[in-house]
Formats: sequence, structure tokens, C-alpha cells
Amino acid sequence: MKGQLKRWIILTCALFSLLVLSTESISAKYTIRVSYENNPGEPFDLAVRKWAELFKEKTNGQGELILFPSSSLGSKKDVMEQIKLGSAMITLADGAFFADYIPDFGIMMGPYLGRDYNDIFTLTKTPWFTDLSRQLDDKGFHILAANWLYGIRQMVVNKPIHTPADLKGVKIRVANSRIFIEAIKAMGATPTPMPLGEVYTALTTGVIDGAENPIPVLYGQKLFEPARYLIMTGHIDNVTQLIIGQKYYSQLPDEIKKALTLSCEEAGNYMTKLIIQADKQDREKMKSAGVTVIEVDRELFRQASKSAYQKFPEWTPGLYEKLQGYLE
Repeated sequence: MKGQLKRWIILTCALFSLLVLSTESISAKYTIRVSYENNPGEPFDLAVRKWAELFKEKTNGQGELILFPSSSLGSKKDVMEQIKLGSAMITLADGAFFADYIPDFGIMMGPYLGRDYNDIFTLTKTPWFTDLSRQLDDKGFHILAANWLYGIRQMVVNKPIHTPADLKGVKIRVANSRIFIEAIKAMGATPTPMPLGEVYTALTTGVIDGAENPIPVLYGQKLFEPARYLIMTGHIDNVTQLIIGQKYYSQLPDEIKKALTLSCEEAGNYMTKLIIQADKQDREKMKSAGVTVIEVDRELFRQASKSAYQKFPEWTPGLYEKLQGYLE
């Protein structure tokens, strides 16, 4: 019964998407929907709009990206299932989500894995990452570009936090992924998984005490309104990937594939610049709105978080040490 309901939900979402598309004035031969949780105006939304422009230019109008922000096509899980089934759709995903298919991918979202986001970019250019990407193709998902800096993850909390000990008993919203859960737990807090769209209400009603995400997302979602302390932990350099279904991608002409990939990579560079700018600007906006910004000793949190890497026996033995070797 549950399986039938699930298939009905996926089919309903797909039919709704087609109905929406039918109302668009579409002349492009290759029309692809891009689904994401971020709201209009956030850096990710602006970068996707840039990508749509670049893709249309590179294909001389044959290709078009239709954007669906604010989870308007459903949850990430539902969207990824539609993508896997062959729908003409794209979404963002990262190691935390890919780990459900290939466990080793999860380490890419580990706490303090590198010194900064450039280290994570370095890892995406290694033979190790290339091999994992090929394995992901076999699971039904193709990575178009791996150079999108989603942001440096910080916390907003309803009380001051200075050390990992201060996080004891503090309920922090995380994405529903084991690596996020174990990272926040190791840092001292109580991880509480829930969809991003439910976080503001959960903060205002006291269901949770805080949330973690890059500053532009924390600001765009207005999470600083009920949680008045911005804690600069910088615990994860969140580099995300844009994925398309391998089934659909394999049917595209080579010139469309090339244009899609190149435009995605160019938009990724644009995204990184936007994030760095927005990170500073939105931090100042939050301060102007009365938010207290707390700079912590990140080394304390780094040391506390190391135990998270011991919670994944399914990873290839010595995986953490292997990646540190690449970075050295």
C-alpha cells in the first residue's frame, strides 16, 4: 500500500510539472526543469538563472532551463526519484545525499574536512572523485558540475555559544543525512533533522534551538529572526553538485551535453563569487538587524568533530587519511 501511494505521489508531481510547463511559452527543443529548495533572490537562485542564460546562448535557443525554486516540485527525495526514472529534471545534491547510493561520497560533507572550500574543490578534481562519479552514473545520476560553492556552514542559535560544551542539549536543525547528524552530534549539540521549509516555524515555537546552513541561506530563510546569535563555526565547506538523470542525459545529443556541462561549470564559478559576496553582505545585514555575531575558536570544534569520522564503518578503510593525503 505504501509503495502504491509513493508511486501515486511521484506521478502526481510529474503530471503537475508537465501542466505547469504547458503554460509556458516554450520554443526550445530541449527543455529541462531545475528544482531546488532555495527561495527567489538567494545566491543559488541567481546562479541558476545565470546558468539558464548561458545554456540558452550556447545552444542557440535549442536548450532551455525552466526554474522551480522553493521546493515547488516537491521534496528533494521525490525530485531525485523522478530524475532517476528519466524525467527531464535537474537538482542540486551533494555527498550527503549521494552517500545513500555510494557510502564513500558522504565524507565530502564531513566537518572540517579541508582548510577551506578550495580544498574541497581540489578533492573534486582527483581520480578518487572521478571514480565515485562513474559509480553514481551506474546508480542513475550524472554529475554535470562539481564546482558550485553552496556556502560555508555556520549556526544561528537562540543563546550564546562559545565552545562545544555550550552546545550540550541544544537542538540544532540539520538536513536528514547521517554525516550532518554525526557532525553536529560530535560538535556537542543534539541534531534534529527536518525539511528546510519547516525550520522557521520550529524555531519560533521552540521545537528546536537553532539551525545550521551557509549565511546566505540563514538570511534568505529569515532564520535569524527567531535565533538571534550567529555562531561562526565554519564547520562544513559546502560544495554542491548539479545532477541530472543518467537515463535522460544519455539520450541528449553530444552538443547539448557539452553545452549543458560547460554552462553549468561557468555558472558554478559565478555562484562561488556570489556566495563570497553574499556571505559578507548578509552577515552585516544580520548584525544591523540586531543579531549578535560570535567568533569562536574553530580549532576546539575541529577537534571535537573528529569523532564523527569514526561513525561510518561502511566507508573504505583509511578514507579520511587518503583524502588528507590529496590535500597535503
